[in-house]
Amino acid sequence: MVQKKGRHTAAFLLILLAEGPAYGHQLLTRLQNELPFFLTDSPSVYRSLQEMEERGWLEACWETENSGQPRKWYHITEQGIEVLHGETQDILRRQANFNFFLTRYLTLFPNRESKL
Repeated sequence: MVQKKGRHTAAFLLILLAEGPAYGHQLLTRLQNELPFFLTDSPSVYRSLQEMEERGWLEACWETENSGQPRKWYHITEQGIEVLHGETQDILRRQANFNFFLTRYLTLFPNRESKL
């Protein structure tokens, strides 16, 4: 089976940031803990955050007041919210295709449902 890494990393990061500001490691930990199948790595997450910041989808600021290492906090922008709406439409279309596939598959192989 071929697994693609990070196809929707930006969408997942945007949805988490729509819930509130966060820093990179916090976002990575949430993706690892909350997604059923997290198929990307730390460099991909940080690369996505950098690209989204460059595109204006996120704004970032450094927190240096607390003890310990400085943290770069990310906030979603209005442009990022618009991109999130578009990503949602893409995911809904893909979901419809997956539902079509699963319906056909389970019709052809009904005994496999318990193994999925």
